[in-house]
Amino acid sequence: MRAKGTGLSEPVLPGGITEDAFLGGTLTLRQPADGYRAAIDPVFLAAAVAVEPGQTVLDAGTGHGAAALCLARRVDGVRVTGIELQPEMVRLANDNARLNGLERSFQAMIGDLATPLPRVVPGSFDHAMANPPFLDAGRADVSPEPGRAAASVEGAATLADWIGFLLRMVKAKGSVTLIQRADRLGDILSLLDGRAGEIVVYPLWPKAGVVARRVIVRARKSIRTPMAVSAGMVLHRDDGAFTPDADAVLRGGALDIAATRT
Repeated sequence: MRAKGTGLSEPVLPGGITEDAFLGGTLTLRQPADGYRAAIDPVFLAAAVAVEPGQTVLDAGTGHGAAALCLARRVDGVRVTGIELQPEMVRLANDNARLNGLERSFQAMIGDLATPLPRVVPGSFDHAMANPPFLDAGRADVSPEPGRAAASVEGAATLADWIGFLLRMVKAKGSVTLIQRADRLGDILSLLDGRAGEIVVYPLWPKAGVVARRVIVRARKSIRTPMAVSAGMVLHRDDGAFTPDADAVLRGGALDIAATRT
């Protein structure tokens, strides 16, 4: 989801890279001028992970590290491992970690959902998160720009592969968090059925009275607590500006997505 006001773009650097400010200017990300560019989705994804200092997080499909570094900036002492298929994005993600002084908190490595590196041990992470490609390849108009296409359209790995991978990587009772198009919520819930519980669905409403385009879904492995649907958050006022709640997240605040249970 793209929106105005998410960062401050600098002139294009050599190599077709820009520097953009996130989290109220406390995080700087270098990202391709052409191709996939982070907007608010990775910020909200990172804000929704209920992580504590000293815990470990896996970021699947880390790209240039936007979600992982937002999380590392928000929570001191967290350790985030990023898995990314594209070598150039891995290099950029690790460069971004050094640029922000977060190289002790985050490391990206080359790997994919089918054959991750040996250092990524199943069942070893407290949390896992992902911003998977939104579109089914059979129903999408694929961008001619490879980086943008890889970020938005499923390749060999389907949504089922993404969710299965996240669940394998976390410990029992560990959490899995993802952001996805609202029209794929049924697929997500079906894939989580019988494998995770304490599922919370958190809609992101573009404006009051407008249907949600994105949902954040968080679940816990090997938990049987029933699902709940949160009230979610309205992102924009009628004039297009961010609401105070959305602005607080974009400036580095945590997002409490837990629905009230009675």
